[in-house]
This record gives sequence, structure tokens and C-alpha cells, in this order.
Amino acid sequence: MADEILTDYQHVIETFTFITSSGGAFEFKVNGDLLYSKKETKRHVEPGEILQLFREYIDPGIEPYPRSK
Repeated sequence: MADEILTDYQHVIETFTFITSSGGAFEFKVNGDLLYSKKETKRHVEPGEILQLFREYIDPGIEPYPRSK
């Protein structure tokens, strides 16, 4: 999940902090704004869901960083 965000949006991320916790809690925040909370949804995040939430938060019009072929 972090790899996807950093790979696709490295050109718009100034800093990135990944904080682990215990007890099965999982929250995803950007600039202090909570975008996903396992505690609130009572479910695990779906594949690609965090990347989509991040994409919508920053601006859906921002293209991912071009990957070399």
C-alpha cells in the first residue's frame, strides 16, 4: 500500500510517515485528515482502496508518476 502511493505519487509527496500500532487498529491520514479508519468501518481495507482514497484526496486529475517500461 505504501509502495503504491510512493511509486505513483512521489512527485507530489513532500514527506511520508508510516506509523505502526498494536491491537489491530488501522487509520490512514493525509495532512491530519482521516481518510480511512478500520475502527469506524469495522472491516479490513480492500485492495486498492487506500490508493483510491489518496488519489481522490489530492486531486483525481493528478496523473500518477510515469513508470519506466
